[in-house]
Amino acid sequence: MVPLGLSAGVVAKALDVPRSRIERVVKEEIGISTDTALRLGRLFRTSPQFWLNLQVQFESETLLHEIGEELDKITPVPEAA
Repeated sequence: MVPLGLSAGVVAKALDVPRSRIERVVKEEIGISTDTALRLGRLFRTSPQFWLNLQVQFESETLLHEIGEELDKITPVPEAA
């Protein structure tokens, strides 16, 4: 938002959502919901999937740091011949 000169308030108003929603997304307190992704896609001329993919990537990387050692203990099933 900063490179575009947009504040959370300006984006929230354009999306017709509470400013706190945008502020909480920026602070990584909440994720991007489908509703927010649809609105951001419209505002920034991108697909909603773009925003949802960013959210999934963020969650995956964050969780990998948390449970990486547990994942290492899982033995993958053999590949099918």
